Amino acid sequence: MALLPILRYPDPRLQKKAAPISTVDASIRKLAADMAETMYAAPGIGLAATQVDRHIRLVIIDVTENKSKLQVFINPEIINKSGDCESEEGCLSVPGIYESVTRAEEVTVKALDLDGQAFELTADGLLAVCIQHEIDHLNGKVFVNYLSRLKQQRIKEKLIKQARENL
Repeated sequence: MALLPILRYPDPRLQKKAAPISTVDASIRKLAADMAETMYAAPGIGLAATQVDRHIRLVIIDVTENKSKLQVFINPEIINKSGDCESEEGCLSVPGIYESVTRAEEVTVKALDLDGQAFELTADGLLAVCIQHEIDHLNGKVFVNYLSRLKQQRIKEKLIKQARENL
């Protein structure tokens, strides 16, 4: 397994739409394992392939405290949403920034697992928020896109300044 570099906002590659995965094979399973290692090391609770500059529809999530329930979603699609909830979100591609975002309270997602088997999952709470957040990445959207233009500009300037200071 390998740690992968995570793209940082405002990198334009974060805006690319991810392509569907046609075959679940060893390369997809290896990428999922590398993404898991990267996410846990960061540390984070979700990671989309887009964030590691692979523009395919693959998401990994583990919202447990002890990192014991890795969930893999290949070609995820939200097929039902209900309710609204507002929660503070952060992102491995937008380090150190946390803002309040409104999302659906409950979602049902259909996807493939690492064996290529279709499944459906209904989620609420943190898992529902995380699923929506990561699928947004696959669609070229970062959580800061939900914020005002002024907040987006301030976040962009702050992260560009941080990147310059870290060179």
